[in-house]
Amino acid sequence: MLLQTSSAPLPALSALHQMRRPGDFLDCYRIASPMAPRAAAEIITNFPAWAQLLVKLRGLVTTPFGLKQSGPEGVDSVGFFPIISETHDELIAGFDDKHLNFCVSTIQQDGYVYLATWVSPHNIGGRIYLATILPFHILIARNALVRVAQHSNTGQSGGDSLEAQ
Repeated sequence: MLLQTSSAPLPALSALHQMRRPGDFLDCYRIASPMAPRAAAEIITNFPAWAQLLVKLRGLVTTPFGLKQSGPEGVDSVGFFPIISETHDELIAGFDDKHLNFCVSTIQQDGYVYLATWVSPHNIGGRIYLATILPFHILIARNALVRVAQHSNTGQSGGDSLEAQ
């Protein structure tokens, strides 16, 4: 069964609308799934091995520049992202760094799980960073939604599937 993600407008209920400013990056994808936002976010942030390798590589490259590798410890989080807000329909997680602010939103609406990413670069370094990671971000985000739908359909995580287009 081929599971399809699609680009989608950010649902009107999202709190990311209040964060967004001109010049910010925002993308949103969706896939058919009845899963609740927190459960979906847990699957989304449980990266497959190939994505974990990319995250480790990112850490090696960015550590000399003093960029954060995760959010603060001891707070409610999904993966290594601290939760910023949570409602019945939406979970927002992320953190601010010196080069950019970053949030991911997982939304459940009308039988779809939406995954939106908002980035507000602070400087040229943030814009260069965003441009560099964008192709990987798209691949990881779409794969994450496929894993959510696979879990919804089978009750299992779906492993390392790359059927995200």
